[in-house]
Amino acid sequence: MIQYILECIAFQLLFLVIYDFFLKRETFFQWNRVYLLGTFLLSLILPWVKIEAFKQQVPQTFAGYPDFLWNLNAVQVVTIEDSLGWQLTWQEGIFYSGMFLALLFFVFKLRQVYLLKKHGEQVQFPNFTQVIITNSSIAFSFFKSIFIGDKVLKMKHDTIIEHELVHIRQGHTWDLLFFELMRIIGWFNPLVYVYQNRVSELHEFIADAHVAKEDKSEQYQQLLSQVFQTEHISFINQFFTKSLIKKRIVMLQKSKSKKVFQLKYLLLLPLVFGMLVYSSCKQEKESLEQRLESLNQEIEQKDSLTSEEMDKIAKMTQTMLGKVNESAPIVNGWKVSAGISENQNSPSVVIRYNQLVNERKRLLKSANENNPMIVNLDNELKKLKALVDYEDKKNATTVKSELKEYSDDTEVPFAVVDEAPIFPGCEDAADKLTCFNDKIQLHISKNFSYPKAAQDANIEGRVSTMFMITSEGVIDNIEMRGPDKLLEDEVERIIKKLPKMTPGKQRGENVNVPFSIPVNFKLQ
Repeated sequence: MIQYILECIAFQLLFLVIYDFFLKRETFFQWNRVYLLGTFLLSLILPWVKIEAFKQQVPQTFAGYPDFLWNLNAVQVVTIEDSLGWQLTWQEGIFYSGMFLALLFFVFKLRQVYLLKKHGEQVQFPNFTQVIITNSSIAFSFFKSIFIGDKVLKMKHDTIIEHELVHIRQGHTWDLLFFELMRIIGWFNPLVYVYQNRVSELHEFIADAHVAKEDKSEQYQQLLSQVFQTEHISFINQFFTKSLIKKRIVMLQKSKSKKVFQLKYLLLLPLVFGMLVYSSCKQEKESLEQRLESLNQEIEQKDSLTSEEMDKIAKMTQTMLGKVNESAPIVNGWKVSAGISENQNSPSVVIRYNQLVNERKRLLKSANENNPMIVNLDNELKKLKALVDYEDKKNATTVKSELKEYSDDTEVPFAVVDEAPIFPGCEDAADKLTCFNDKIQLHISKNFSYPKAAQDANIEGRVSTMFMITSEGVIDNIEMRGPDKLLEDEVERIIKKLPKMTPGKQRGENVNVPFSIPVNFKLQ
């Protein structure tokens, strides 16, 4: 949402720059009115527009450790889950408070208009209602009502009435009310106020241009030069606005713009095109869920899988390990759960396989094995089982050879090192590996904090982290794979807090030991 707001403001700024530098001084008032209203609406729509032809895929790259090392340890998968329910963040509190205050101010201004109409003398005319205000010099219109002071009636008020009728006929009040609504929703956006100011100016120029055609321009300019009382209400069309008097006189004296200058509006085309290209560009950060869905679709489309196809699918599942235990304690208001990876297969494949087995058992209670539904289930089970068996066999053979090639006397993977690093406090433990895993789990549960920005943006997913426990026992070379940098940064912060450990040993010598662990962030 924050990115959407920033893009809207950026687009509005560009549109206003084009208007102020190239269009504002031209006498194409109606065109300018359409431009301002149209570009504001475009700025709200364009960030949502994603055109396939303009999309640029920016692949996410991972460097450093070999792929087969990621999640090789088959250790605990830590899940950090928001179990507090919906809460109002301080950013949301400020946003809604601002909206509430802006709404109150809008209601106050409406009340001002209501009181003026209530206490004024109303005179009905065919096309409008004239509201005469006692002892006042105001003159403005609001929808089909023209509010005019009794002092103005003593002047050349017919011209003023005609001016306000232009506002009524062209529905200028609707324009201003639209921006008033935008001021309530986007009270923090200064460009909404600029847009409303520009549109209000245009309304006066439009009405002046109509009246000047029928009345002598010199007399009209003289009338404008007088100073009158004004009402500071942003959504009414005032005749006497001190800040606009000079601009209106200058615009009345200005020669009509040549039609060729209308070509300036073509500047909008490359600008909008550039915005579409920008908003359509995306970074390819494929989530685990998307990759799992792609895997399932590929399996479903095949009657059988070749060895090459199994290789391809196996590569997709290398980093998607673990099965999370959903029943877990709540620590510091967050749910932390862990489980042991059952095998090297994608959780999606394992879960799908178990679902089909249970479905087959259920169907067998009311049908025999020749039932078409059971036959279809058996066919899919064969494909899934073939993939599971193939990956298990492949992992049993290739990973060992890869480990052998990767290992040397100074850097040995955790899974094969002679003596694994020892977490502080595990020196006297009977099972140092289990103690190591428990300590890692406890460390994460004590130090994590679900990033507020990630919560606000509804970002969740798995972050796989790999780091080096050096021959000195310190943590170094931390790398991340995750769905978003906010989550990656949080896991990195936690890993950096790990204490110094007793280093791992290979053939009696201290060595660097890479270690990986996945952390799941989940929002309810």
